[in-house]
Formats: sequence, C-alpha cells, structure tokens
Amino acid sequence: MRQTLLEMGGLATRVVDDLPEGSQPKLAVILCHGFGASQTDLVALGAEILESSEKLPACARFYFPGGPLDLSAWGMYGAAAWWMFDFEAIQRAMAEGGFRARMRNERPEGIEQARQSLLQLIEQVCKDTGLGLDRVVLGGFSQGSMLTVDVAMQLAQSPAALIAWSGTLMNEEEWRGLAPRRKGLKVLQSHGRQDQILPYEWAEHLRDFLTQGGLEVQFMPFDGPHTISLPALQATIRLLEDLC
Repeated sequence: MRQTLLEMGGLATRVVDDLPEGSQPKLAVILCHGFGASQTDLVALGAEILESSEKLPACARFYFPGGPLDLSAWGMYGAAAWWMFDFEAIQRAMAEGGFRARMRNERPEGIEQARQSLLQLIEQVCKDTGLGLDRVVLGGFSQGSMLTVDVAMQLAQSPAALIAWSGTLMNEEEWRGLAPRRKGLKVLQSHGRQDQILPYEWAEHLRDFLTQGGLEVQFMPFDGPHTISLPALQATIRLLEDLC
C-alpha cells in the first residue's frame, strides 16, 4: 500500500492507494478530518477500508487533506481545523437562548476559504486522474463532514456520493437554495445517540433537511459518542464497492 504527501489546493494531503503501479483510480474518495484532530487522523481509516475489501484496492484512491488552521497556538499541538469556532459567541448564544437556531443558520468565518481550498483540491484530483465529479466521493467526520456537505452543495454537478459521519446542519439558508440541485445524491449519514459534542437531535435536523431536498439519505444512528461506528464503516465500504 502506498502513501504519499502532496500539496493539493494549498492543503497538505495524504494520498493512499493500493492500485497497480502506473494505473489510475476508477473512484476518488476525499475524506476530511474533524476540528482539533491530527492532519493524519483519518489516514489509517483509508488503509483499513482497502484492507477490508477485495474490490476497492483495484478501484479507489483516497485523499486526506489537512485543515488549513494550525491549532498549536491554542495548546493543541499537531492539531488542525477547517475554521475556528467563535467560542465566546457560542457561550453568549447558549446563555441567551436560541443556540440551536443560531448554529443551524451560521456561516462561520473562515468557511469560505476552507470551501475554496477543497474545491481547488477536487479540481486537481479530477485533472490528475481524469475522473469526472460523478466519480468523486466526498466525506468527513464532524467539522470535516460539515465542510464536505457545504462543498457538495456548491459543486457544478453532484459528486458520486456524500459521507457524513457525526455532522450537523449549518448554513441552512444558503444550503436550502442549493439542495434541489443535489436531488438523488446518495448520502451515508451516521451519528451517535450519546454524542456530547454535536447532539443527536442536530443530526436528525441534517437528515430531515437533506431528505426534504430530495437527497437519498441512508441514516445510521448508533448507541455511542462522537465517533465513527463499525456499522457505519462497514456501510461505507459497501457504498464504495457499489460505486466501483
């Protein structure tokens, strides 16, 4: 299995595949880590997916971009993020009430820069592999999931599929105008019922929003915290195999 480090869209990106030497993938899978995670947080997951499938090693290439924000200044050494949370504003909203309404409509400062970087990365992946957007899967965990849902809404055409592990609804007003363009897009969404970071109810908001927009959502709740469950990982493998 090969792992290389490239700069793509201005982002340090780990590329993982087990394709025959010199061959191109039939499917590109771009997975984005969550807030405060190491830039290599999900890389081992790509290797695990490839090792768990007979079909994917000859088909898929995985891309794991690192968030552009280094959180070392906040005492989180080796950690990264896609945008910074305004913790003071969050605390005020929680104290004043209406916190969830604020969060689901929030367009956080920094998301547009993160969006543009990921869009540039997708463009480079398509150029390097010769694949169209319909052969690119987008996904992520937590903040990375929020970013990839946002980017999927912005694309000129639908990607092959969308994977949302432990994400939530945000930027609702803008997404609502864009969601009808994604009608029929397959979405795999998972969320823990005991998630103390992004409450389970918030995942239901995202599920309902996407479903109402005409996207085909496979919703996988599980008993557990803010993580990726084994059944969700197994469902991810099946989804990718079906696309190959």
